[in-house]
Amino acid sequence: MIEAVNLTKRFDDIVAVDHIHATIREGSVFGLIGTNGAGKSTFLRMAAGVLRPDEGTVTIDGMQVFENEEAKRRFFYISDDQYFFANATPLDMMQYYRIVYPGFDEERFHKLLANFGLDEKRRINTFSKGMKKQVSVVCGVCAMTEYLFCDETFDGLDPVMRQAVKSIFANDMEERNLTPIIASHNLRELEDICDHVGLLHRGGILLSRELDEMKMNIHKVQCVLREGCMPESLGLDIMKTERRGKLVTLTVRGSLNEVELRMQSADPVFYETIPLSLEEIFISETEVVGYDIKKIIF
Repeated sequence: MIEAVNLTKRFDDIVAVDHIHATIREGSVFGLIGTNGAGKSTFLRMAAGVLRPDEGTVTIDGMQVFENEEAKRRFFYISDDQYFFANATPLDMMQYYRIVYPGFDEERFHKLLANFGLDEKRRINTFSKGMKKQVSVVCGVCAMTEYLFCDETFDGLDPVMRQAVKSIFANDMEERNLTPIIASHNLRELEDICDHVGLLHRGGILLSRELDEMKMNIHKVQCVLREGCMPESLGLDIMKTERRGKLVTLTVRGSLNEVELRMQSADPVFYETIPLSLEEIFISETEVVGYDIKKIIF
């Protein structure tokens, strides 16, 4: 488990991370969402022990991370601004990481590079941005750590490669309980992989929820109500109402069974419940607490 308590980091007068409290449990995929400058990378760098917090603590399985070799062997950090040794090849990086991570899977490393079509003897500085990301991902999963920190890892990958990387993550989660922590500014990118999502805004976590819980308690209903029937009379906890002629679209809070019963009792001309996307869920949740996520994220 990764736990941040009152975690704070300042750069001169800028508060990059502002008293964050967060818990990331094993075997889940934690998505950290936010705009550039929201504090995602700073949070990951403190979690990885690259930066020392100014206030608060971050621990991995109960151990302080900063300047702690034992704690650092439990995770692999894929930064947005990747670093490789000068003129290094993928094989050179494998030799290095094999020393740092005793459980490094060399056989799998060769297999994944071949599957990705990467020349393991070619200098990495001649690779494209997407190819460099692939090398980082291969090194990360082959390190066989309990946690994988990913900072904009999907940025620069083509759609096919993104799905391939997600499949690798899913496989490692099932087989060895890997816990990826993925920072991104793109909600849609994380929708099909994350179990838990935290929205970071101006250095603080604005919202942190389990996706299944959110999806079970927020629903979209499209309906055509009978003459004289108003949405307010349905007895639903309505978060948002939109109208297009006679078609009314409601975003409501509550269990699906409760929503269905309320709609059936109103005897509308037509109604259907529609699954919400992660983007729609976050828009609804953040509007309730007074924020416009479209201005925060997009």
